[in-house]
Amino acid sequence: MRLSLRAAPVVLLAAAAVVSALVPVQAAVRPPKLQYQMTTLPNGLRVILSEDHSTPIVHVRVTYHVGSKNEPPGRTGFAHLFEHMMFKGSKNVEPEAHTSTISSVGGRANAYTTEDETTFWQTLPSHYLPLALWMEADRMATLRIDEDAFRREREVVKEERRMRIENQPYGRLQEMIYDHAFRVHPYKHPTIGSMADLEAATIDDVRDFHRTYYVPENAVVTVVGDFDPAQALQLVTQYFGRIPKAARPVPRDIPTEPPMNGERRAVVEEAWPLPAVVVAYHITYDGHPDAYPLHITSKILSDGQSARIRRELIYNKRLALSAFGSGNIIEDPNLFFAVAIVQPGQTPEAAERALIAEFEKLKTEGVTPQELQRAQNQFARDYILSRETVEDKAMHLSHAAVIHDDITTADGEFDIFMNVTVADVQRVARTYFNEQNRIVLHILPRGSRR
Repeated sequence: MRLSLRAAPVVLLAAAAVVSALVPVQAAVRPPKLQYQMTTLPNGLRVILSEDHSTPIVHVRVTYHVGSKNEPPGRTGFAHLFEHMMFKGSKNVEPEAHTSTISSVGGRANAYTTEDETTFWQTLPSHYLPLALWMEADRMATLRIDEDAFRREREVVKEERRMRIENQPYGRLQEMIYDHAFRVHPYKHPTIGSMADLEAATIDDVRDFHRTYYVPENAVVTVVGDFDPAQALQLVTQYFGRIPKAARPVPRDIPTEPPMNGERRAVVEEAWPLPAVVVAYHITYDGHPDAYPLHITSKILSDGQSARIRRELIYNKRLALSAFGSGNIIEDPNLFFAVAIVQPGQTPEAAERALIAEFEKLKTEGVTPQELQRAQNQFARDYILSRETVEDKAMHLSHAAVIHDDITTADGEFDIFMNVTVADVQRVARTYFNEQNRIVLHILPRGSRR
């Protein structure tokens, strides 16, 4: 029988579904474990070394355990602003010379800030390892902080906020979600901070931030690539070992978000062309036993064109132009949220009901073995692809050491994910996706409320 071009994909997809239901899919083969050694210097600096002689390059990463959640009230955006200040020179390196020096030897360098950490990294030819370590140690110990550079960089960050957040369609979406979801925890505010707080920051704040958080006992140096471990450790000790400990302990007094005791709802207006509906739930932290099935749940709901939220709200019910979700599982308890950009002619109320229904189905019907296997294969794919380069490997090692405070999780989590069961997914759905733990947000085009 000849199939038309229009009918063929439907028939083939149906056949593939039958085959996948009949033939069990084998679990992904476990990738090789990372090889590393970890040392703590007398000043508290942790050092991770991992040899990889596949290419003559080396990756150097310095991760400070400080992010936007460590900012004091009235100083939101400060961790990110300080990331910029770290490129403004030190006692022996001129402003902006760090990046240009790395580039001049054929490498590349950059940095980023999250809610929980700030990381500075460089990848370069392996025989320049001493250069990278020396420059990182120099700015940890002798950062140059002057008023003019501070004021200029503050304007750069303010412009970055305008471009990334304020001048983008739906750019403030995540900021609005977190502002309504959290009452006291600093996850309430975005990493880039507010304009008012950036403007209020002073040079004394910058200097105090450096003295408090940019200290050896709050940092992890990770080196991955083509080097001799004994020589590398000697270099790290030579350059970083002389930096003294902080005068006071690194503060960790982060306020705990109180449990919700009922659904929280809000309707707000924003200068957007179409309404957005958000359904969010408070969830647990990275490394908690429930975090692993929650990661799998996130993939089932929102990873790929055939994921549940996209399939139901966009293709089947035609309620949304865009629909997506995410489990934001980081150092402290955070959020699992789903978003629908409402299709013209449809209502936010209908989109809300459809989003909540997807969470309810997880609780009442669970997921199929095929959905679970698909999600685990997606995880295995991501896991393998995210460990290909020396930079990738360093990221996994430093994350395990800084956020989990347990470097063995850099490898140990693969088996945990592969052993998540259908019952585990339904259990966490019933634990967290409940009305008393739910935030519902309708964001309407400005002027549309009556």
